Amino acid sequence: MTHIDLSGLKILLTGASQGIGKVTAAYLMKMGAQVAVHYNSSRTSAESLISEYADTNSKVFQADLDNEEEVKSLFDNVKSEFGAIDVVILNAGVAISHTINENPNDWFTVWKKTININLNSVGLLTKLGIDHFKEQKGGRFIYIGSRAAFRGETEDYLAYAASKGGLTSLARSVARSFGKENIKSFVIAPGFTRTQMADAFIEKYGEERILSEISLNELTKPSDIAPLIALMCSGLMDHATGATIDMNAGSHIR
Repeated sequence: MTHIDLSGLKILLTGASQGIGKVTAAYLMKMGAQVAVHYNSSRTSAESLISEYADTNSKVFQADLDNEEEVKSLFDNVKSEFGAIDVVILNAGVAISHTINENPNDWFTVWKKTININLNSVGLLTKLGIDHFKEQKGGRFIYIGSRAAFRGETEDYLAYAASKGGLTSLARSVARSFGKENIKSFVIAPGFTRTQMADAFIEKYGEERILSEISLNELTKPSDIAPLIALMCSGLMDHATGATIDMNAGSHIR
């Protein structure tokens, strides 16, 4: 494994108790970073994660990103505990199916929840992060987007695709607007990734359906994505600010 030294970096990572977030948090801590491991309901998973890397002084922070006040408190609590935040990784998100055949009220309920968690909380954390980074003369944002922002999604995930499109545009705008203030911004756009969320789809439709649309012989794993996030955190990719890196096993090539 390539070693990227992240010693001294203080990182807020949302959605860090499962999937891409959990594997990334472990990788960042292994490289020496102090990580604020955010979770909503999986406290046991989050606590077991930081116990493996106790020497990094990483901590767990709970917040429901569907709640505006809890989003604000999350940022404030991490800043208070850590003294500063160098990198904000916006990973948390939901992908809730809501077929167009549902009645408008039910369909729009899912739409609002998805946009609130996947985009509104991201926007608020971005605002809070920019204010903080201006005070400390720099910082980095890493946004976990999706290939859905570029190729679109199926009709039962319209809200998810819309949220990731908004996130991508936000990240690019941050890079353009605040680079002179030493604030960098990146997007990683995964395709189908083997996580707990994906396991349900695989169980229902079979792995062959997914493999048939990618160029490689195996699905992307969170461990394929974590080193790239670490590289962005390290500063070695700063001149790629504003860039979107596709990690979709060749299922969508732009």
